[in-house]
Amino acid sequence: MPPRDPNTHRKRPVFLDLRRIRFPPQAIASIAHRITGVLMILAILPATWLFAISLSGPAGFARAGEVLTGVPARLAGLLLALALAHHLFAGIRYLLLDIDIGITRVTARRSALLVMVVGVVAGLGLWWGLWA
Repeated sequence: MPPRDPNTHRKRPVFLDLRRIRFPPQAIASIAHRITGVLMILAILPATWLFAISLSGPAGFARAGEVLTGVPARLAGLLLALALAHHLFAGIRYLLLDIDIGITRVTARRSALLVMVVGVVAGLGLWWGLWA
């Protein structure tokens, strides 16, 4: 191993404080897109369980209906509706970025903010339409 040259010392951060980092909207939209994808994958298991219960007979169908009308299920439904809406709009944004539409910094920032706002509004609307 060759000896290290003391003049090529790299300055590295002493610590990384994530609370001090300010992410741009594009990064927040990207991280949220990944998290919402994971949430939707994790929602497959309870959805499959509820579907299996509802198909077991009239009593199972009534039990699935009771589970879905509870407060935890409504909150989970809200989270899932928000995740679905954000993931859909962010995915469309990424498809447009792939074909070089909205690739400039200003446009990418605006589209990321738009995706986050429209995702929340559409998610709330979807949840309201399903559970209200």
